[in-house]
Amino acid sequence: MRRALLLLCLLFAAPLPNLAAELMPVQVGDGVYAFVGEPGEPTVENQGNIGNSGFIVGADGVIVVDTGISYRHGQAMLQAIARITQKPVRLVIITHAVQEFLFGNAAFAERGIALLAHARSAELMRSRCEHCLANLNQVLGAELMAGSRVVLPARTIEGPTRLTVAGRELDLLHYGWAATPGDLAVYDRSSGVLFAGGLVSARRIPELRDGRLAGWLSALDRLEAIGARQVVPGHGAVSTPAAIAQTRAYLRSLDARVREVYDAGASLLEAVDMVDLPEYRDWDMYPVMHRKNAHQRYLELELQEFGTEPAE
Repeated sequence: MRRALLLLCLLFAAPLPNLAAELMPVQVGDGVYAFVGEPGEPTVENQGNIGNSGFIVGADGVIVVDTGISYRHGQAMLQAIARITQKPVRLVIITHAVQEFLFGNAAFAERGIALLAHARSAELMRSRCEHCLANLNQVLGAELMAGSRVVLPARTIEGPTRLTVAGRELDLLHYGWAATPGDLAVYDRSSGVLFAGGLVSARRIPELRDGRLAGWLSALDRLEAIGARQVVPGHGAVSTPAAIAQTRAYLRSLDARVREVYDAGASLLEAVDMVDLPEYRDWDMYPVMHRKNAHQRYLELELQEFGTEPAE
């Protein structure tokens, strides 16, 4: 018994793994790198590293796209970037207000690096990110989340914007309310790499919670028309533009199936059980997220029928 207790104490006393050593950027274009997250939900084992981020190396500096789930993650990103280039980070762009993409902000802000997001994302961060942070402290623990805090971007935009930063010409693409109210995609014109943020997932069920389906589908059509060479989705492996079409196909299939059971008179509880899409069962997060999406879409159709939700 004493030996077992000793082993248990040693287990809990063990330091967290070195996240900086585990963050290995993958080159996806000329001067463009991605950090690819793990599948699943945030856990202590994956240290919450489930969302993708990346950076673009310009002539005299670096642009970072999204900052990860914690202050510690943001620090690890900065260390990984420094292994690639000694050029300073000039700007951080936050693509959307979801927890695994923004709690690394503090690591960049403490170095005086400017943060930019869409104004609607900044509003959403202000309204709910303290609650998200409290939940993450419960899930991941105080040690892993140490130093993490809500840092709002000081610089915001209201719509599509073209920027030249560190010698790189970037299109910040906003197509209205899609996956979230303030979605941005970042297109690096010289490399043809698209950081799609929350608009695109690669073989992972996208989350409808903050989305507007019609706007999201329209945004995906417009993203596809860009003709990007490579796509860095919000979740999942770096892909060709096929990931855009796959995300759109799932959303259309979800909508069609929910409408079918709704029109047949199924109740909400019945619908959630009936809306199975076998062709997507092997996608990451299917057992959990697909049911949530079916629940969400059913409620939207119900609200539209009774005139309390704008028709799409």
